[in-house]
Formats: sequence, structure tokens, C-alpha cells
Amino acid sequence: MKVIFVTGNEGKFREAESELAEAGIELEQRKLPVPEIQADTLEEVVHHSVEWTRRQIDGPFFLEDAGFFVDALKGFPGVYSAYAHKTVGLKGMVKLMEGKEDRAAGFQAVIGYWDGSQLHIFKGQCRGRMTDSLIGEGGFGYDPLFIPDGHEKTFAQMDPEEKNTISHRGMALHKMLEHLKG
Repeated sequence: MKVIFVTGNEGKFREAESELAEAGIELEQRKLPVPEIQADTLEEVVHHSVEWTRRQIDGPFFLEDAGFFVDALKGFPGVYSAYAHKTVGLKGMVKLMEGKEDRAAGFQAVIGYWDGSQLHIFKGQCRGRMTDSLIGEGGFGYDPLFIPDGHEKTFAQMDPEEKNTISHRGMALHKMLEHLKG
């Protein structure tokens, strides 16, 4: 089976490709200039993006939106994670958290899978804590700032397989995979 993943993010594509290859699903990356709306939830962003994309692609595809939600910052950067990463950067996030004792944070991912006639939504979440400095060289995005619950390493310190088994994206991909198998 072959599925199109609409993303320009190489890190997201590699994670999804690794996860789905184990199930015998071949992934094709399609880079499209999908307009991303500013919305209150990841689900709203995904719904809008799928509606636009389904007019560009004939047949099944999926796309994904994710965010890094920091409790002490009232969920910021959340749905604005990509923008905050580009503007404030990881060091800026560390600075925003200076002096804050509550380090609780989490990643959320929402996948929108268009089967050619219907939208299916799959969500994943990973809770943990934000570090007070950048730790690790791997991964991408906010990975050097996040230690998942029950672990001592940041996502950036983990090998991709370890990260995929516990990550927000890995959980959402697993749910989509179960749907595809069913």
C-alpha cells in the first residue's frame, strides 16, 4: 500500500516513514504550499488544511499538525509552535521559562487522513517536562527541550525508534495505521 504524506518537514516525514514502513506501507512525500490558518486548536488547522489539500490531490493522503504546549506559559506556543520556533527560537523558549518552577509540558499531534471521500482524525499526546537548557543533538524542533514522563533523556537524545514508540506523532501514526489495517 502507498500513502501520500503532505509535508515539507523532512523530520516529520522520516519519523512517519520509519513507523509505517514496518507495516509495509510505502510513504510518498508531497510538498505543497498548504495554507495554514491561525486557529485555537490543532484540529481546526488540520480540518482546514485537508479541505484545501483534497482539491489538489486525487485520492488518499494525510497531513499532520503538531504543537508544543507548556503549562506555565498557558499552553504557549501550542498551535503557534512553528512560528515561535522561527521567531523566538529554542533559546528564547528557555528564556521565557527562566525562574518558573512548573516545567510541565507536552506535545500534541493531529493527523488528518483523507481516504478519498471522508476525513479521519487521529490524535496523539506525550506529556513530560521542559528542560532548562538545550540537551541533545538529534531530532528536530523542540526535541532538545523535552523529556517525556518516565524517561531521563530528551527526545533529541533518543534514537528515532525509541522516540517513535512514545512520541505524540508516533501515537497518532499508530492510530492511523490501525485504521488502515482495519
